[in-house]
Amino acid sequence: MTARRFTAQGTNNGFTCANCGAEVRPLQNGSVRNHCPACLHSLHVDIQPGDRASDCRGVMVPVGVEQSGKKGWVILHRCRKCGFTGRNKAALDDPAQPDSWDALVRLSSGSRDEPPITRGRADL
Repeated sequence: MTARRFTAQGTNNGFTCANCGAEVRPLQNGSVRNHCPACLHSLHVDIQPGDRASDCRGVMVPVGVEQSGKKGWVILHRCRKCGFTGRNKAALDDPAQPDSWDALVRLSSGSRDEPPITRGRADL
């Protein structure tokens, strides 16, 4: 059994969203922002959380949301290019640029263009 690993190769830099073009600022809580707070899209850059080892670089579409008692709201993403699925903690409490509550509500109500993720795998 391999241990889950997190590496600190990712840096907390701002970026321009590949989906909507929004200018995204770094998180202020010391964590690394990995999705757009406006449209909730991300890029497929990790194989394991934080490793930045994926060569895919496809756009990760938000396809679901779940509530976790420990982590709060978690956004489920699927890569348009390769189908990889991943989970990212929502950043609703960031003082400078919090995730859009309206986008999370729309996502949780099923308003999306992509098929949903069930149990961490793509239902293709």
